[in-house]
Amino acid sequence: MTHVLRRNRDFRRFWLGHTISVFGGDVTYVALPLIATLVLGAGAAGVSAVATAGVLPSILLSLFAGNWLETRRRRGVMITADIARAALLGALPVAWALDALTLPLMVVLAFLTGVATVVFDLASFAYVPTMVDAEDLPAANQASQGSTTAAQVAGPGVAGLLITLLGPVLALVVDAASYLASALGIAGARRAEPLPPRPDRRPGVFSGLRLVLANPFMRAMTVHAAVYNAGAQILMINMVVMAVRERGLAPGWYGLALSAAGVGALLGTLIALRLIRRFGFGRSFMIALALETGAPLLLAAIPWDGLAFGGALAGLDFIAGVGLGVANVLSVTLRQNVLPQGTIARSNGSYRMITYGVLPIGAALAGILGETIGTRASVAVGTAAMAISALPMVARRVRRLRDVREARPEPVPVG
Repeated sequence: MTHVLRRNRDFRRFWLGHTISVFGGDVTYVALPLIATLVLGAGAAGVSAVATAGVLPSILLSLFAGNWLETRRRRGVMITADIARAALLGALPVAWALDALTLPLMVVLAFLTGVATVVFDLASFAYVPTMVDAEDLPAANQASQGSTTAAQVAGPGVAGLLITLLGPVLALVVDAASYLASALGIAGARRAEPLPPRPDRRPGVFSGLRLVLANPFMRAMTVHAAVYNAGAQILMINMVVMAVRERGLAPGWYGLALSAAGVGALLGTLIALRLIRRFGFGRSFMIALALETGAPLLLAAIPWDGLAFGGALAGLDFIAGVGLGVANVLSVTLRQNVLPQGTIARSNGSYRMITYGVLPIGAALAGILGETIGTRASVAVGTAAMAISALPMVARRVRRLRDVREARPEPVPVG
């Protein structure tokens, strides 16, 4: 990881801006619900509306945004998306200062920020392979995933400190500034971005979806991620009730136990490349999946209450987090390698639409199962689904990969 940051000035600037913005994003994640509750007096429905507005673009727009990005240079789009996010979030403190802040306005701003985030994320995924050499791509992904994971671990604490010092509204100014830092980092790149190939005819909106379903690697990863995410929703929604209400674990200790997963994921991102060098790409993926989906199977069987339950939960979350951290680095790298040039943006848009689209389904199932079979059984169902999600990935074509570049397809005409 360090060598690509040391050698590649353009990627170093991009990574620094990315790191600042993901930490800033955690401020928004924590601050928006607090603003809705503390400043506007919103109840659960209002807070839910703001949260839903932020994630809805990932479900509704990913397919179209990926298709739109396919024939465009991504660097300028990313800079524009960052500036848009800074302006949208900066508008909220201004509205508050003018006594014009309302819940509908918050919902609109959250939705538009979500739109800009979808565009940025899809453009970034397709842009990084043009910024670094092929042999440096795993290290670049490790650096980016490491920043994201570190933000997941430390971000809520940083957000809490800023909100305590500045209040939830003014804390958003920090997030707006973080997106400007990201834009500056991307704008500082000097390596020319190649113009994406232009097909003879513009690909249809659903062409990316067809590519995902036709490619055996992408098909396996999409099924894995979708089933895993749905199972994780069932697990997490029922686990909070099981842990706090039924097992007597204090909310603060429950949050601390969950943070062990983030610590494990950070460790996983740091060791991902070492695993590849020692075991090869495919076997490293199998190890990651075994930890990521195997450890949670024991959660429903934890027999203790209180702090003993929290300790066991933290231990299992840590082990699963290590696997998740490794798997995230490998999954991004594999997806960037198996998709032909000229199809990455639209294919990843389809991947994102499917893997995010299952989240509300998983949340609905979590509530139904929790009410009908109880939280402990529902936790078991969720973890079983997560384990089953690994099955598409244990196919021989994935297991036997020594180098990720072996999975690259032959060049095909774009269109």
